[in-house]
Amino acid sequence: MKKWLLILLASMFTLTACSPTNEPTGEQEQTNIKEVKLVLDWTPNTNHTGLYVARDKGYFKEEGLNVSIIQPGEAGAEQMVAAGQADFGVSYQEGVTQARTQNVPIVSIAAILQHNTSGFASLKEKNIETPKNFEGKVYGGFGSPVEEQMIASLMSEEQADVKKVQITPIGNVDFFTAIKKNIDFSWIYYGWTGIEAELRGQDLNMIYLTDYAKELDYYTPVIISNEKNIKENTETVAAFMKAVSRGYQFAIEQPQAAADILIQAEPDLNGELVKKSQEWLSPRYQADATQWGTQKEEIWTNYADWMRKHGVLEGKFDAKSAFTNQFLPEGGK
Repeated sequence: MKKWLLILLASMFTLTACSPTNEPTGEQEQTNIKEVKLVLDWTPNTNHTGLYVARDKGYFKEEGLNVSIIQPGEAGAEQMVAAGQADFGVSYQEGVTQARTQNVPIVSIAAILQHNTSGFASLKEKNIETPKNFEGKVYGGFGSPVEEQMIASLMSEEQADVKKVQITPIGNVDFFTAIKKNIDFSWIYYGWTGIEAELRGQDLNMIYLTDYAKELDYYTPVIISNEKNIKENTETVAAFMKAVSRGYQFAIEQPQAAADILIQAEPDLNGELVKKSQEWLSPRYQADATQWGTQKEEIWTNYADWMRKHGVLEGKFDAKSAFTNQFLPEGGK
């Protein structure tokens, strides 16, 4: 974990040193349109639909913003946002929590989903029905320090031994490619990869994290900014979030129309997958919250406590400073 954080900090300072000035051009001054960069966490998918809706239906423009949606390079969204190379980004509660214990100044400003829809997936024929069945199996991992502890915590509930799990890194290889290469199970978001499995006719066993501990019902993904942007460009952040909130509300109310917008914006995506995923995901954006994007302090505290208990969080973590609802319409109320 220390190695991961050192890389994060090094990337942040390198990007800061190379960051271009943000002085407006004459054209920007005349039109009063502010250029804004938004970096995704991964390739475009239905977690991001509300962002594309806000851009392509002109919600950002109505707020005086010209928003460019970009994908992360070698430096992830967290590093780019922390360094000011992107104004906003898509991240997840785990990453924000770890970063803030090392004084990396990123802040979550909205929860894209209210509940954690991720879990450990395997093909039915692997007979992995409970965490105890992880024993003797090969897990395809992404290199996060949280992964082994997550597996261990679920297995401990059934007196199973995590040392009997072989953890193999798969990098950016997708789930369907990995399971053809002697990988038995991996960590996925059901709303995208699980839906794709349905379309492929591949039956999965899903072990959802939320079925095993309330602390694991955390916010993933989230929208982030950095402390400097929040402090110095308050009006821009508020305008951005007003448009984004409209975008996700549209996706909640009109999932098929929203899916069409994403498909048109990213034509390389599988249109059938986008439509079916959007149908599954749209009611889960807001779920049981009073409004889209709202975050609760107890969710941040509970997961940080879980991380610390399982040895994957060092340093001081202040939940109150890790997130804010202030930029949601009506202050998140």
